[in-house]
Parts: sequence; C-alpha cells; structure tokens
Amino acid sequence: MFASTASDYKLRRFADGVRLRAVRMVAPHGFGYLGQVLSSAELLATLYGNAYRPERDQLVCSPGHYIIGVFAAAAEAGLLEEEALSSYGFDDSPLEAIGTERSPAVDLTCGSLGVGLSGGAGFALSNRLKGDDDARVFVIASDGEMEEGQTWEAALFAAHHRLGRLIVLLDANDSQVDGPVSSITTLEPIAAKWEAFGWDAYDVDGHDVDALSLALDAAVASSRPSVIIARTSTRQGLEALPLNADGHFIKLPPMLARDAIAELEARLA
Repeated sequence: MFASTASDYKLRRFADGVRLRAVRMVAPHGFGYLGQVLSSAELLATLYGNAYRPERDQLVCSPGHYIIGVFAAAAEAGLLEEEALSSYGFDDSPLEAIGTERSPAVDLTCGSLGVGLSGGAGFALSNRLKGDDDARVFVIASDGEMEEGQTWEAALFAAHHRLGRLIVLLDANDSQVDGPVSSITTLEPIAAKWEAFGWDAYDVDGHDVDALSLALDAAVASSRPSVIIARTSTRQGLEALPLNADGHFIKLPPMLARDAIAELEARLA
C-alpha cells in the first residue's frame, strides 16, 4: 500500500504488477477475464495509489467479472494474501471468477450488470445519514453497463441527493460479450450524458496515470457525484497477445501464457 500519493512511475509499475498477477491467475485455466484487467490496470493503480483508503472508504465492483482486477490490485497493494490468488477461479475458492457476496477485498460486487451504482449510492447516503462526511464510495463500472436502465436511475438519485462522496470509475474499453459496445448501442457523448444527469464528468485517457490522477483529485474535491470516463483498450500493456484475441474473454494457452509472463516480468525487472 502506498503511504502517500504515488508517483507516475510507481503507478505504472503498479499497473503492470496487476497485469502480471492477472495473467498468472488466468493461466491455469487457459482462458478468462484478462482483457478487463489489461484495460483497467492504470485505473486501478491510480485508485489504490492515490485515493482509496480501505479502512475508511467503500469499494464497489459493479461488473462481477472485473473482480479479477480488484483481487490482483488488492494483492499488489498488500491487502490480500499472495497465496490466495493461486486459487482464483477454482471450485470452492473464495476468489471466484465472477464476484459474489463472499468476495474479499471489496464491499460489494454484482453478478448482474448495472446494479453496482445503486449499491454505491446506498453506501453514500448511508454514510451521510450516519454523519460520516469523510468516507468516499468508489464504484468500478464498465461502459457496457450504461445500456442498463438501472444505472441511470441510480445516477438520477445520486445527483438529486448531491452525493458528492460518490465517484464512478468507468472503464470505457468499448468491449462486451456481443462485440464492441459502440456496435450494440450508441453511448456517445458519454460525458455529456452524465453531466445532463447532474454529475461532474472527466473524460480522460485511461492509460495515462497523470490524467487519471488529476481527474481523481478533482472528483474527490467535488461537491457533486463524479464519473471518470477512462478510455481504454483490452490489449493495453501486453504485446504478446495475438491481434485476433477476444478482448472480453481471452484464451491463454500455455505458450502464450509463458510469453505474456516473460514480457511483464521483463518490464518490471
């Protein structure tokens, strides 16, 4: 865990550490939700390095399959035992491939897409009613979830109640199981939609830790709920991936896993 605001160099190394852990978690199965980690690694690094205080704040992982990124980031930050990661995705493991109510290192994770923001708004309102003006609520979300009506109901609720301690980290990687999100539903202009609902919106390069840090600082300081729209790629940070890799559910045969691990280990050496 970083003792204070982390440098860009530390954040980039943290992000690659998250990628390496995720590759190792997926490798025994030969496939998995690796693309979601590749796209959100810098977002997670900036969150854990510059804002998230596990003893004070609440963390929501709305898309349940993104929990692999939370597990990897929590281990990288020293909040989850290293040995636990090796059990990821196996029968009877608490580190399931899709998050559940028993998932560690997170306050809420959701199997159904679009539910997490409602939970985050509930946490934020509860904190206010308890007189806790310091606690922040961070909701990890995906652009595909913006196709869900419940997301926008929760956004309206949060803006109406001016839940300024609520921050959405939106991984806009344009990827979902049916193909590119943009080919399924027109979401743009994403920032303008959130702003129209009464939110502060920060639209940034999701692999630029400096831009993410500035956006996160502004969101934390705001009196309104905020969303950081991180434009990302499910291939980021792993050149070993073949060009035709399915970003939503990546196949990782043994040779590719070895190449991916070697690439990341070399970068972190």
